[in-house]
Amino acid sequence: MSAKKTELDRSSSTNPILHLQQILTSCSKSIDGGDFSQSQTSVSELVNFLDSLSDAVISEPENEDAKRTALEILSEIYNFLCSPLDLEIMDSLSFELPKSVSKFAGVSPEYLKIADNIIHQFIKTCSPRDMLSILCEALDSPNKTVKAAAYVSPLINGLTEVFLSLWRRHFEQIKVAVPVLVKVVKAISSEPDYEDAELETLFDRVVKNAECIQSVSMKLADGVNEKLQALLGLYVLQILALVSVSSTHLPFALRLACVLPDCGVSYLGLITGSDVDTMSRIVIGEDGDDYMSFSSHVHLGASLSVIWAQMYDEVAQAAKEDLSAVKTELQNNQMKRWQAIGMLKHIFSSVDLPWEFKRYAVDFLLCITSGDISNELDDEHNDCSLYMTSLFSALQAITTIIIYASDAVLRKKAFEALKRVLADIPNSQRFNIFKALITNSDSSSMVAILLDLIRGEMHKESTLRTSKVLEADNKACQNTLFWSTNILELVESVLRPVRGGPPVLQENGDAVLSALNLYRFVLIMESAGKTNYTGVLSKNNLQKAYNEWLLPLRTLVTGTLVENKSDNDQLAVDTVCALNPVELVLYRCIELVEEKLKHAT
Repeated sequence: MSAKKTELDRSSSTNPILHLQQILTSCSKSIDGGDFSQSQTSVSELVNFLDSLSDAVISEPENEDAKRTALEILSEIYNFLCSPLDLEIMDSLSFELPKSVSKFAGVSPEYLKIADNIIHQFIKTCSPRDMLSILCEALDSPNKTVKAAAYVSPLINGLTEVFLSLWRRHFEQIKVAVPVLVKVVKAISSEPDYEDAELETLFDRVVKNAECIQSVSMKLADGVNEKLQALLGLYVLQILALVSVSSTHLPFALRLACVLPDCGVSYLGLITGSDVDTMSRIVIGEDGDDYMSFSSHVHLGASLSVIWAQMYDEVAQAAKEDLSAVKTELQNNQMKRWQAIGMLKHIFSSVDLPWEFKRYAVDFLLCITSGDISNELDDEHNDCSLYMTSLFSALQAITTIIIYASDAVLRKKAFEALKRVLADIPNSQRFNIFKALITNSDSSSMVAILLDLIRGEMHKESTLRTSKVLEADNKACQNTLFWSTNILELVESVLRPVRGGPPVLQENGDAVLSALNLYRFVLIMESAGKTNYTGVLSKNNLQKAYNEWLLPLRTLVTGTLVENKSDNDQLAVDTVCALNPVELVLYRCIELVEEKLKHAT
């Protein structure tokens, strides 16, 4: 008897199929016999056997014999699971086998199919609720030795089947799975190593997952259906944000657009964020802190749902939406327009999106801010303070496009969008926005642009002040806030930074030139108009500007020019060329201040 057993062991070591059959037989007997310890040992042996096999196949993809053996092993497991088995055996194997067989999914489509079939057998036999937990746990702990995109595909497909198999508490159970799905897809789509085909297989399955939830929700009673619809809406927006890593993923965007009408949302509600807030309140409920990590991409997805429609008419048709009507409403309603601008910041600031989306988002912004929107402003009734933070963030994001976009046309459009959004902000808040943008900018060129825009605002106010209309309207004169002492603070922030001393010219040349031009403009205009709204003509301010801003800057500019004029290398030539206009405006400012100090009292 012992000799026969030894011979059988030797045979099984050289015959993987026979070895597998022995392990499966051992599992069945120990589970049927109630031997918990032995059943655990047998299941662990099965898992180790499959893991060693998957490691061999993945590490040696050219080894056809190993691949053929692995496929035979998986087929044998599938046949075993299809045979009449006690539920206890299926339950015991269900905890580990889905993870083990999923490791083979990336070898070829044939392996993916058989992994799908094996997981299907478990879902068909075991409790859907148990399988939901098992699959979520498997998704939440991907194996580091295999490609995650391939590993998770059969698991995601399994969850789709589980959702369809649920009999009750659909919302509560699907709510557990959705954050896990989003987390996994987000992690994989952010990795640069995956080929398009791998990501497309993954995206196809998560979109099918959304379509499955849509199908389930349509069969439920209204109360439960509302919750599941809201959950579906949040899921769709998250997935849409993730598939938008490429504008070539139009088929996925179209399929997701078809789901949106059954989520109780509209393009207007999505682009203003109101529908996102409504869905979040319904879904998050008491679990706000735990669930907010799931919602990180929802606002980006909401904005993108509209921009996909801006890019492709068929997306709007799939969502059953009239994009032109949405644009018209935003043009005519300033509050909603501010909300939309705040939502678009998620696209402008995203580092993962292709530039194409940002280009269409800028076009959309230009469209909804077209016309003389400044005439619609009413500081008394339109409380912009509620939207200050989001508007500021949107403007900051637009400035990054102006700075970093390689496309000159896009930079030009973004600059126009920047000016229109600033013009859409009431006078009472606009200067504060300008100041915040300048204070928080690390780009000398951007600071220069903003200072030039402020100079334009001041020129416009000056023109209005001298008009006959405003001569009779003291209230309007009071609301021209750019002509104030705040202007000198802005100039000082550039010419004498917080660390003290003159600015570093090599890094801040553009900003210094614009600040000097702004200071010269204010000096000339206040002198010509015999006014002193900014305080620029007061003796203390003149002396401060002369001694703390202009003279130290003159010393720095003169010294830098002397150092570089005798040097013929390109850097020295560029430095001299950059400082020539600074020197010209600086000396003009010094002359003006010296002249004013002679007559100051």
